[in-house]
Amino acid sequence: MATNATSFTSPLATIKYGAVPVPPQLEYVFEIVANASVWQILVTLLALAVVYDQIRYILNKGTIVGPAMKVPFIGPFLESVNPKFEEYHAKWLSGPLSCVSVFHKFVVIASTRDMARKVFNSPAFVKPCVVDVAHKLLGADNWVFLDGKAHVDFRKGLNGLFTRRALEIYLPGQEEVYDRYFKSFVDISKAANFKPVPWMTQFREIITAVSCRTFVGHYLGDEAVKKIADDYYLITEALELVNFPIIIPFTKTWYGKKAADMVLAEFARCAAKSKIRMAAGGEPNCIMDAWVVEMIASKKWRDAEEAGNTEGLTKPTHVLRDFTDYEIAQTVFTFLFASQDATSSAATWLFQIMAQRPDVLDRVRAENLATRNGNPNAPVNLDQLESMTYTRAVVRELLRYRPPVLMVPYVAKKPFPITDTYTAPKGSMVIPSTYLALRDPEVYQNPDVFDPERYYTGDAEVKGAKNYLVFGTGPHYCIGQHYAQMNLCLFLGKASLQLEWEHHATPLSEEIQVFATIFPKDHCPLVFKERRW
Repeated sequence: MATNATSFTSPLATIKYGAVPVPPQLEYVFEIVANASVWQILVTLLALAVVYDQIRYILNKGTIVGPAMKVPFIGPFLESVNPKFEEYHAKWLSGPLSCVSVFHKFVVIASTRDMARKVFNSPAFVKPCVVDVAHKLLGADNWVFLDGKAHVDFRKGLNGLFTRRALEIYLPGQEEVYDRYFKSFVDISKAANFKPVPWMTQFREIITAVSCRTFVGHYLGDEAVKKIADDYYLITEALELVNFPIIIPFTKTWYGKKAADMVLAEFARCAAKSKIRMAAGGEPNCIMDAWVVEMIASKKWRDAEEAGNTEGLTKPTHVLRDFTDYEIAQTVFTFLFASQDATSSAATWLFQIMAQRPDVLDRVRAENLATRNGNPNAPVNLDQLESMTYTRAVVRELLRYRPPVLMVPYVAKKPFPITDTYTAPKGSMVIPSTYLALRDPEVYQNPDVFDPERYYTGDAEVKGAKNYLVFGTGPHYCIGQHYAQMNLCLFLGKASLQLEWEHHATPLSEEIQVFATIFPKDHCPLVFKERRW
């Protein structure tokens, strides 16, 4: 038995007797490894991994502001699960560039106007990245993940969907939705005996309904709109900045993926219906229709060109290929993704602040009534909507004062020399923040005060041109920024004429909850009543 036992001795234990000569300096190391227990080896490997993680973080950090050491592996993950605005704000104030490291992601935060603009305007070095799981929710081949010329070419084909002529087509549908939901606002308050009810969820639903009406028209029924409004919350949770990068059953990302698949399936069915109706000569009344009409016109041109006879045809501004129902659904989903949370945030703050500032609301109401020639129920066209300069100033100031988009994630495609002294490493997230640029006291007098006058009679529009980063800048600026602002102007203007509302302030009303965008922590308790004329 003794002989058999020695035959199982570790090779490391007897390596000094092997044919290969071992330097005396290494014999000590081999003996330690040979005699170490499994736990000792695991602890040693863990210690080496911790040291590697720290060294990598320190080298990536370089000279910019950030924690001297990283919490091993996870970094500030636990704090990021429940992000606090105050912590973000402190980070932005800590320096023009700062950093954190969460799991495998090294994150550089560009806080000042100039640093943020540098990131926005450096497509050679960075591209939008959203979060890891976004590729699974939106589709890995989604146009928002395109880069360079491919992105530019695809985007050109979408420009026609947001022209003034196109926006004019969408207005009647938006008015229809607001009329219906304003009645429900009053009904909800009646059911609550006119006691305050948190209204953030209602704002999310009405914005979903308006977005769906604008994007896919009547192809989507009210029941489906309600389902999307309810479930979109799950998509937002799944796309939070810090989340698990893989989809595990019954986690936020898993529920978000299920909700995203449902939205894509609904939109694909809408695309099929739009193609049939537009091919039959129907009038376009939503973004999906307008896009399908451009595809039909492009196909006619391509066919005529191939046949060698284009007489009587006008070449489309952008000759589009035919997109599948799923591709159309993917693209329209990105419009919803870009607008839903941001516009819901803006609407919530807008109604809270208007209740707090009846002097501002009275001027909005007077301007809207005059534009409608004294008829509070009259619809408006785009020219009339754009003529209401005070209402527009209120919306512009609201977006400055409570910017819905605080940060926009990018990823460095290669080492990115942000300054002369610091280069963000390849693969790092580089996140420009808009907040400090919009609160710059050198550009905006009393920046912490809501004052629409700065955009009505003041010089903020000109003086703050480089600071107004609400919709980004550079090649990836928001394609629907004019639509978004006009939509908020319409929402507020119609509400001022048809509704009365009160805000019941709480100690949390001015505190900011960060959930993809920003909301009041008390979710805006309001009471609505019908306005009598």
